[in-house]
This record gives sequence, C-alpha cells and structure tokens, in this order.
Amino acid sequence: MTVLQRFAIDDLTPMPWKNGGGTTREIVCRPPGAGMDGFDWRVSIATIAAAGPFSAFPDVDRVIMLLEGAGVRLHSDTAGVDHRLDTPLRPFAFAGDVALDCDLLGGPSTDFNVMTRRGKLRAEVQVLHAAGDLAPAGGGLLLALRGPWHLQAGAESLTCETGTGVWWDGMTHGWHVAPQSLDAALVVVRLLPLQAA
Repeated sequence: MTVLQRFAIDDLTPMPWKNGGGTTREIVCRPPGAGMDGFDWRVSIATIAAAGPFSAFPDVDRVIMLLEGAGVRLHSDTAGVDHRLDTPLRPFAFAGDVALDCDLLGGPSTDFNVMTRRGKLRAEVQVLHAAGDLAPAGGGLLLALRGPWHLQAGAESLTCETGTGVWWDGMTHGWHVAPQSLDAALVVVRLLPLQAA
C-alpha cells in the first residue's frame, strides 16, 4: 500500500535531547511506531545548541547535512573521523555505530538527518536547484528548502512552499520536480533496497 504524506517543518514538535545539547523534530519514521532499535529509515531535523557526544546507533548508516548556522566539527580519535560540517546543503555520510564528539563552530546550527538500517536500505541524499526527473524509489522524501517547487508523480501533483515537503513509502512512480523561483533548493532523499542500490 502506498503512503504519501505532506508535512511542514513548522508543524513538527521539537523533542529535547537527553543530554540537553539540542532538539530533534522527526519528519518520518518507518515502519510507523518503530523505536530507535526497530526503524528501517528515519528522517529528522536537529538543532544543535551545545557541544557534546553524538549517540551511536549500531547497524545504522547516517547522512547529515547542514541547513543553517556555522556548523559543527564531528570527530572520533578511535574511528579516525574528523569532519567539519560547515558548508550548507552538502551531505556527509558516516557509520552510525561510531560514537562521535561534536564541537560547535559558532552558535547553534540546524541539520538535516537521514538514518537507514544497514543491510536493508541505502539512502541517496542530494540537493537540486533545477528541474529534473527522479527515478522511482520505494520510499523517500522531498523538502523545499527554498521554493516553491512543483512536484509530479503519476496522478499526484502538488506544490510545496519553502519549509514544506512530502514523504512516501511503497510508491512505484518517479517524480518530476520543477522550481518556481530562481533561488530554489530542494532536498531529495531516495531509499533504495540494497539489491537495487
């Protein structure tokens, strides 16, 4: 069964982190109701307000992308990771098993996060600024960071303004996406089963 759900960032409830270092607004978690040990894929937006550890998630692959702010430095001496997440709209992929430390490079920053269960799915994350055709993917998400964008998939036709988007699960159509302004930016997440990756 196909699930297609629209969302707006402003309507998402921020949930505080246990360590007090920030908040997370969950956009989608599949299957519905799954906890952090049972999801297949999860997409969220986090605000990082203080330095501190990033939680480790065994058997999970992650992609993180800076949306707003000066960014952060993610590092782990034991895993050999040292990455400055300071360029907006540039995805950074890493293994969720690794416990990373996070240092602020300025004030608070806002990040886009995709998590997938290793061995089941792989996430493709990109940012588009021009019209294009997206190949079918069983699950995924489109978010207009700067819009509006016109989105078309089969019989589905909709327009997403800045800060709004749509996620889907179980859909076989690809999308045609077209910006309606010159400074447009659209986040595209496609979830692919490993045999199709």
